[in-house]
Amino acid sequence: MTLRSYVVSRILLTIPMIFILLTIVFIIVRVLPGDPVLLHFEKMENPRAMEEMRQKLGLDKPIWIQYFDYLFNLLRGDLGKSMQDYSPVASQILSAFPATLELAIFSMIIAVSIGIILGVESSKSYNKPKDHIVRIFGIVTYAIPVFFLGMIFQIVFGVGLRWLPVGGRIYPTMEPSGLRIPLSQPPGGFATHLLLSCVAGLVAVMMCVVALKIRGQKTTRKTLGLLVSLFLTVWILWALAGWRFITLGELRISTGLYTVDSLLEGNPYKFVEALRYLCLPSLTLGLVISGVFIRLTRSNMLETLRLDFVTAAKARGLKEITVTYGYAFRNAFLPILTMMGLQFATLLAGAVLTETTFSWPGLGRYIVDRINFRDYTAIQGAVVFYGILVSLVSLVVDLLYAYFDPRIRL
Repeated sequence: MTLRSYVVSRILLTIPMIFILLTIVFIIVRVLPGDPVLLHFEKMENPRAMEEMRQKLGLDKPIWIQYFDYLFNLLRGDLGKSMQDYSPVASQILSAFPATLELAIFSMIIAVSIGIILGVESSKSYNKPKDHIVRIFGIVTYAIPVFFLGMIFQIVFGVGLRWLPVGGRIYPTMEPSGLRIPLSQPPGGFATHLLLSCVAGLVAVMMCVVALKIRGQKTTRKTLGLLVSLFLTVWILWALAGWRFITLGELRISTGLYTVDSLLEGNPYKFVEALRYLCLPSLTLGLVISGVFIRLTRSNMLETLRLDFVTAAKARGLKEITVTYGYAFRNAFLPILTMMGLQFATLLAGAVLTETTFSWPGLGRYIVDRINFRDYTAIQGAVVFYGILVSLVSLVVDLLYAYFDPRIRL
């Protein structure tokens, strides 16, 4: 099996998985007790207003019609509108996702760093006191409930020592805005801009000429005509796109990640504050997950350190750190890479308890709130988003594994 066919097969397998997931969630949220219309009016019954809301949300239709309507809208990229405030679900998800992504990234960095370092040290000290201490630490961190560990950290570092904040993402008036660059039109207007934009066409032509020379093709009339056409096309398109961009008046780059946006804004104080608010939740989640990497790294390193090429590297007199990380760890890294991808996908989809404990405004907390309101469209949209996200992460992990280990494609 070639790498291309492997990629195609993996992509095709994700489609029915997402379809089955969507169907199950659609059925479950409608079987569970609770009426979103009643929750919206909060027991202040107004039969006429309630009926109008049911018609507006499509809840007056049979369930199978609701299902096909949702599938049709989903194929157009429309996740529907919230049953509480009628705002687009897609915009709500995209506004909450950066918080979850930032928490997952920093938690993953902590988990992988602790897990790999302690796992390697444990394997080097096999059956010694250091090995036993690391193994106990890995078991305890993996077994402890994440919400309990989070509350302990809040009491110790937040309430007791008052070193770190116990909740939220940043102080309400300190949200970083990202990079802002004012744009101004050139003195000569569009004519000057059009003249300067010819550089883009020349660059495109030069790249094509270099590619033709590398391939050893001769220049013909047809080739010259294509180069001239390429030059004019790139020149005009670049000029129009650049002019459209300049007329916006301001360039804004905002990722939604407070640590990144504070650096783009050039405000180190906001960056430090974002790290302070991020410290406790990411440390809590990272410590809990680090137990998986400790055990996995230790078991793989124990097998690799006994192989002949490691013994030969030691016999050559190489430094211990070179043998450990340059030879043994490189060959034991593939299963760890797979686990990194799977755990990262789990972090993106399952940080509900951590976000709830630390009042972190991410997707996990968003889903909990939507479930309480029986917001069908919001729940379905979030689950579909999670399903696509986890499928993409799993696909990337499978591709990396197949690239580093061709035996998986056989």
